[in-house]
Amino acid sequence: MTELRQRMDDAMVLRGFALRTRETYLACVSALAKHYRCSPERLNGEQIQAYLLHLIQERKLAYASVNQAASACRFLFGKVLQQRKIWLDIPMAKVPKRLPVVLSRGDVRALFAACTTLRGRTVLMTTYAAGLRVSEVCALQVADIESAPDRMCIKVRQGKGGQDRYTLLSPRLLELLRQYYRAQRPLLWLFPNKTGDGPMADQNAQRLYCATCDRAGLKEAAGIHTLRHSFATHLLESGVDLHTIQRLLGHGHISTTMRYLHLAQSRLTGTTSPLELLDSLH
Repeated sequence: MTELRQRMDDAMVLRGFALRTRETYLACVSALAKHYRCSPERLNGEQIQAYLLHLIQERKLAYASVNQAASACRFLFGKVLQQRKIWLDIPMAKVPKRLPVVLSRGDVRALFAACTTLRGRTVLMTTYAAGLRVSEVCALQVADIESAPDRMCIKVRQGKGGQDRYTLLSPRLLELLRQYYRAQRPLLWLFPNKTGDGPMADQNAQRLYCATCDRAGLKEAAGIHTLRHSFATHLLESGVDLHTIQRLLGHGHISTTMRYLHLAQSRLTGTTSPLELLDSLH
């Protein structure tokens, strides 16, 4: 590890950045250095902007991914190198706001029916039933399943923002988890990798989801995060209040959870147009 890389990592550790964020930021800065074949501290604001433009126009990256690289550069120059002028020159793109994809309840049933292995079904059903991010379901440990009758919850360790939380443990999911445990006998990680010395990789969970969607004929199912969106939307449609859903999802701000109001079909179809409230028109 170079001195600059170590300084940047130390600065993130001091600020309590999650490991995933640290790894992402370091990877973004390493890609910048590789692009220019020199240390980032020798670059100026115009070169940083040119690199971000390269990511958009030539690499065809999404604006969210480009903003990730921009945030890493802003942290490097603003907090580590203390070069405020360059920090000010690094722009953040306006990311288009799109509603997330949500599966219907019928689609979710079809997805589970298309699973070919017990492990695959357990991974996908756990993701949906508990509203987990892919990193969270992969990092689950056996001890995180708290199945005592007076508990019935799943502990999520170090979710986004480094926050622990508890979420739902469905009785139907618990039955499947017990069946999976008897068959697989996992030791530490609930869904270990092939060698058993670490958790399942996020990419493997993503591939599992996409392959199962293909078998189920779900062409517009997007990525595995769709199961988390579907969890929140289906809860909202069943009458669960926004603040409860916010706590289950681990959102820091209620505004993040409120976007599911736009996705709850029952809220749309069950609302009367003001035109119907007018007296009959002649």
